[in-house]
Amino acid sequence: MQDNNPASGALSRRSFLKNSTLAAAAATVSFPAILHAQNKLTLNAVIIGVGGRGSGAGKNFLDAAKQAGVEAKIVGVADLFPDAAANGTKHFGLPADKCFSGFDSYVKALDLPGVNYAILASPPGFRPAHFKAAIAAGKHVFTEKPVAVDGPGCAIMYAAGEEAKKKGLKVAAGTQRRHHPGYIETIKRIQDGAIGDVTDTRAYWVNGGPIWHRGNKGDTEMERQVRNWYHYIWLCGDHCVEQHVHNIDICNWVVGAHPVKAWGMGARQQLGDKAGEIWDNFAIEFEYASGVRMHSYCGQIKRDFSSISEAIVGSKGTSNPAGQIRPKDGAPWRYRGENVDPYQQEHVDLINAIAKNTELNEVEQVTNSTLTAIMGREAAYSGSVVEWDDMKSSTYKYGPELLYTDASKLTWGDHRILMPPMPGSYSIFGDRPSVAERKV
Repeated sequence: MQDNNPASGALSRRSFLKNSTLAAAAATVSFPAILHAQNKLTLNAVIIGVGGRGSGAGKNFLDAAKQAGVEAKIVGVADLFPDAAANGTKHFGLPADKCFSGFDSYVKALDLPGVNYAILASPPGFRPAHFKAAIAAGKHVFTEKPVAVDGPGCAIMYAAGEEAKKKGLKVAAGTQRRHHPGYIETIKRIQDGAIGDVTDTRAYWVNGGPIWHRGNKGDTEMERQVRNWYHYIWLCGDHCVEQHVHNIDICNWVVGAHPVKAWGMGARQQLGDKAGEIWDNFAIEFEYASGVRMHSYCGQIKRDFSSISEAIVGSKGTSNPAGQIRPKDGAPWRYRGENVDPYQQEHVDLINAIAKNTELNEVEQVTNSTLTAIMGREAAYSGSVVEWDDMKSSTYKYGPELLYTDASKLTWGDHRILMPPMPGSYSIFGDRPSVAERKV
């Protein structure tokens, strides 16, 4: 992938995170350091959502536990579709009666005897329901990002995150840059003043596109939407939420806050008449309470420029927070260290917190970044300035009502009525309430 951003190397997210030379920073515990403390710990995990990411996260979990000297097993899986649930047998050797399918499959998996670790990797629209159920069942959780697609979903996440704290449950999120030692060390230096006061941030997820499309297959509208989940707002949150949340999270981390307002634009430019409603490019500007701005660009359309990166501007220099600092005066600094796979390290850090009963609850930070992305999306959809408090208090639900009350009772006849936010064709909200009305 070509990368024309001078603040980053020509590397994709996964290749950079996995192949760059890194060393575990002080905030990251290495595998040998947790071996003795955890040698009596047994982890019994279930995976909820066993597609490519869920299967990959299951392998990351097993590899992390093996290197840590911890006994760990995948004891059950859950997915809406039987063919995906069968990955439990294919990838983890599970018997068929431990591979649950259907809308209530997550409940059955969480009810298996001895389960104490849940991996959540279903489409993001289901994340709040699955997370709430896992915490209610007393499980430690690894949750993929983003963690919601709208304000009411974020409200469920915030509340369940507080419940996890009360129960002493540990939660890690799939914002793996938070577990990436190059980012950890660089952002610490930024916050310690290496480039002076932060004045501006930039976030990019611009790649060559187009967004993958699985066709329009299924016996019901609900099935067709879920099988092609990336193309429906109630399931994925749109591109600026589902993927770009990674880069947004870094800017929030650097600034140490979430933005208070956003405005922007975007379009459904190259998806044409393919089934779905999401846009394929966004340009959004966020403002923090301090006055610092985040310039956010994301898209999956064919073009020459591409970059998956972040850049930070300070009063005394600039930084690529993945591992570079360029002061105006003095020699540039680059992070050089031992390689650590952050996809595995996020499970290591969670295992370590469980074993030593140390604090780890990433719910607020990942929900803040998710809601930031949602705020930007709504600003682009509406053409209005959208404020944080509007989004956090919003009661507008993109998904079917049962998704927010009891997702186990959903049926294949349920789905969201499509109201694509197509600029120029009709009112951007169609018959949806305005942003102001959503506060009611």
